[in-house]
Amino acid sequence: MKIHKEGYNIIFGTFALFALISMASLSLIKEMLFLRYGIILICVALFIFIVRFFRYPQRIISFGPDNILCPADGKVVAIEEVEEKEYFKGKRIQVSVFMSPNNVHVNFFPIAGNVVYSKYHSGKYLVAWHPKSSEENERTTVVIQGEGNRIILMRQIAGAVARRIVCYAKENHVAEQGGEMGFIKFGSRVDLFLPLDAKVDVKIGQMVTGRTTIIGRF
Repeated sequence: MKIHKEGYNIIFGTFALFALISMASLSLIKEMLFLRYGIILICVALFIFIVRFFRYPQRIISFGPDNILCPADGKVVAIEEVEEKEYFKGKRIQVSVFMSPNNVHVNFFPIAGNVVYSKYHSGKYLVAWHPKSSEENERTTVVIQGEGNRIILMRQIAGAVARRIVCYAKENHVAEQGGEMGFIKFGSRVDLFLPLDAKVDVKIGQMVTGRTTIIGRF
């Protein structure tokens, strides 16, 4: 397992901050040992949590032109037919994966193809499972067109805690199935909008793994 590049600055910065706090507690708190060492333990625990958040495990990818790979680790919170208003302006199957702060937060391309649309939207910070978060929160929309005119839309959505969406996909970018699409820091959600004839292989409440779980098939 390695650390994702998006975490380097945050990890180094928090290490320096927690080190200063720990040294200050050792030098300034002379009598209340439980308080002094309690502060140090809290700093260590928080630092481990932050390092763990930016972990980037290596996985075997479930390649296949008919496979739609899961774009993120987390829990399936929605599977429904909806009206996609931004790009398709028509009916699609929406599959949503909620990522808690405990999940790996790298986002992956679910299919191979060309990025034909990529747009960032500023917005609100509703909790990520809120029904309107897909349209009102800070978000990035990416559309990938694969073989045989197969086309899907993927949306990164910031949540109440996440305030930083990183998207590597730009228009005319060649997407590799299972390749890195982006990163969302500290809890959020990813929506997929699939053709109506796509077969969905997951269920609401199911825990899924990015790059490995097959969300559905064409």
